[in-house]
Amino acid sequence: MSEKKEIKCSFCGRGKSEVNVLIAGVTGHICDSCISQAESIIKEELAQNAQHEIESSLVLQKPEEIKAYVDNYVIGQDEAKRVLSVAVYNHYKRLLQKPSSTHDEVEIEKSNIVLVGETGTGKTLLAKTIARMLNVPFCIADATILTEAGYVGEDVESILTRLLQAADYDVSKAERGIVFVDEIDKIARKSDNASITRDVSGEGVQQALLKLLEGSDVNVPPQGGRKHPEQKLIQINTRNILFICGGAFDGIQPLIERRVKTTTIGYSSSQESALFDRDNMLQYVSPADLKSYGLIPELIGRFPVLSYLNPLDRDTLRRIITEPKNALIKQYVKLFDMDGVKLSFDKDVLDFIVDRAIEYKLGARGLRSICEAILTDLMFELPSQSELKEFNVTLQYAEEKFNKSKLSQLKVA
Repeated sequence: MSEKKEIKCSFCGRGKSEVNVLIAGVTGHICDSCISQAESIIKEELAQNAQHEIESSLVLQKPEEIKAYVDNYVIGQDEAKRVLSVAVYNHYKRLLQKPSSTHDEVEIEKSNIVLVGETGTGKTLLAKTIARMLNVPFCIADATILTEAGYVGEDVESILTRLLQAADYDVSKAERGIVFVDEIDKIARKSDNASITRDVSGEGVQQALLKLLEGSDVNVPPQGGRKHPEQKLIQINTRNILFICGGAFDGIQPLIERRVKTTTIGYSSSQESALFDRDNMLQYVSPADLKSYGLIPELIGRFPVLSYLNPLDRDTLRRIITEPKNALIKQYVKLFDMDGVKLSFDKDVLDFIVDRAIEYKLGARGLRSICEAILTDLMFELPSQSELKEFNVTLQYAEEKFNKSKLSQLKVA
C-alpha cells in the first residue's frame, strides 16, 4: 500500500509540516510565508506606482517660469516672488531626485519659508498661486486657533488634517503638499518672565510645531479636532511637506529700527542710518528680529528662508484692480457680460476706488468691498432689466453709491 502524498506549497514547494498555515486553492496551495512575501511585493509595487503618479502630476518649472506665472496674479512683491520661486523649485527638485547607489550622496534639506508683511499685501495669495501652478495639495491653517495639548482649541496636528482633506485622503499626495500657516506671529512668546499662568497658545504651540516642520511621523486625526484614545489616526511623514508661514508681525518695526541703529553707531553713523527707508522697515527684517519679537530660536532655525512683502502704495493698488488675470475690474466685467451687458469704468472711477482704499486703510482686500458698495444696486436691478445692454460707471455714480453705503461711515484713523 503506497503512502499518502504530502500536500506542498505550489510556490515554494515546502510541505505542510514545514509551514504554519497552508491555504488550499482550486488547483494548488500557498503557505503563510509566500503570502507575506507577496504582500511586501504588492506594497512596494503600489508605492512605486504612487511615486510615479506624483512625479508625473507635479508640474515643476524653473524659478524664472514660476515667477512669470505668479506675475499674472500678484502685482509687485518682486523680492518675495524671487525668494519663493527659488525655495519652491529647490524643494521639489529635491523630491524628484533619483536615489543614487553611491555612499557619498548629499542629502538636501527642505527650505521652509517665513513671509513677513502687513495684512492684505498678498502673503496667502503668493503661496496659493504657486501651489496651483505646481498641481500639489495646498491648505491654509490659522495659527491663532492652535493651543497646547489638553487645552481648549485645536492640536497642532490638525494643520495636517486640512492638507489630508485637500489631497482627498491620499497620504502619499499629502506628504508632498504645501501648508500655509497664517498668523504665525500670533503664537509669539508673550513674555520672557515666568508667570503663574501658562502660555498655552504661545511658546507651547511653537514647541509642538517643531516636529512637524523638521520632518517626522505624525499621527493625524482624519476629521481634525482633539485626539482621543479610541480615535483612528492616520500617520503622515512631514519630511517632504513644504511649510510657508506668514504673519504681519505688528510692532516688529521698532525692533528692526533699534537693531539697525545699533549697527550704525560710530563715525558717519548718521549718514548711514539716513539711508534706511523708514516707511518700509520690514525689508531689513532678520531672524534676530523674529527672536526679539517672541519666536523661539528652535522654530526660527527650521525656517531657513525669510522674506518680506512691501506695503501697498497707490500705484500698486491701481495696478491690482486692472492688471492681473483675476483683477477685480475684469471679474465684474465678466459677471455683467454673463447677463449680456457690457460694463465699463471711467478712469477717474478707478482712482476714486484706490483713494478710498488708502483713506480707509483697507489695503488690497478693501478694494473688493468698495467695488461691492458701488455696484451692488446695479447688480441687484440689472438681471430684471433685459433692455439694458451697456452701462458705464461714472465718477458721479460711484460717489453717490459709495456715500450711501455703510462703508463710507467708517472713521478714518
